[in-house]
Amino acid sequence: MSVPLSILDLAPVASGRGPAAALRETVELAQRAEQFGYRRFWVAEHHFASGVASSSPAVLSAIIAGATSTIRVGSGAVLLGYYTPVSVAEQFGTVALAHPGRVDLGLGRSGLVRAKDLAKLFGSTTAPQVPSRNVDGLVIPGRPKGALDRPEVQRRFEASHRLLGAREDEVDYGVQVRQILAFLTTGHTDDDGHLFQAPSAQGTDTQLWVLGSSAGPSAKAAGELGLPFTANYHVSPSSVLEAVEAYRAAFVPSEAFPEPYVMVSADVVVAEDTATARELARPYGQWVLSIRSGEGAIPFPTAEEAAAFEWTDQLRSLVADRVETQFVGTSGEVAEKLDTLRRVTGADELMVTTITHGHAARIRSFELLAKEWIN
Repeated sequence: MSVPLSILDLAPVASGRGPAAALRETVELAQRAEQFGYRRFWVAEHHFASGVASSSPAVLSAIIAGATSTIRVGSGAVLLGYYTPVSVAEQFGTVALAHPGRVDLGLGRSGLVRAKDLAKLFGSTTAPQVPSRNVDGLVIPGRPKGALDRPEVQRRFEASHRLLGAREDEVDYGVQVRQILAFLTTGHTDDDGHLFQAPSAQGTDTQLWVLGSSAGPSAKAAGELGLPFTANYHVSPSSVLEAVEAYRAAFVPSEAFPEPYVMVSADVVVAEDTATARELARPYGQWVLSIRSGEGAIPFPTAEEAAAFEWTDQLRSLVADRVETQFVGTSGEVAEKLDTLRRVTGADELMVTTITHGHAARIRSFELLAKEWIN
């Protein structure tokens, strides 16, 4: 196809298995992805989730880089609110020193977003429901209603932010991104004129990315700094077009990127036939529901566990946007949907993420898609 394809992985923990197995499987998947021809292999950052083993993207990226030789590795994304800019630059700069030409540092805004504001991203119980729409073949769903808009959920988010060291005062995301960029280049000068340089970060070829789910501070910062931007269709499909539009509108050319560069993510499951792919994807809704409930991702269920789960209309409404925008089917069917996503968003690159209960099925999904899209 016409644009490169990359992978985002969460080191998912499957029901009945543990995080050690999940990490081993992620490293193996990265090795296979390199063989299949994917451009990048990024790992996410999630905390307090029994179903996700990827909680330290810098460490996991270093492990993966050491186990591979050509594929680019990195974060999708470091949750910047839980770190200082210099610590992030030094962590990924260190990996880049050991593996030059291969390290990406993707930044997210989580930890800077307060619980009450996070709830708004998923719709309040009183806000009017926005219907799904079809934009030139691409499903743009309405936002789920009231997924996180409950006091007990907000209190849990606030407690987790405190445990992870999120700052209590207001922090300008754009300022933090600029500081990281400074530490990766010439160094950071504070308000008193003192120059601070981080040797493990300065001058490395770490490629800085910004990830965003809306037309907010992330898209604006990426555009104003001339950085590449990843729009999260797989996380917040309702706002992907606005996010991409805001980034392009704010874009200022940089030396590395004279033109905007957009990567768009999608959740996919591929199998030899459509029925098998749908069976593999069956637990996805229950897994998303565990995240949307505020409790954190559960271990990914088996198809049998998913079949036994009792759904209500209200529960289905909380995950409908994610379920209806997951691309499931044969390699040809999924590739056609990905090409629609590319065309409608104008993406320069696509990133796919896949979770299945069985590790072999996950590898096979990426293999089949690579044969269709890359080879």
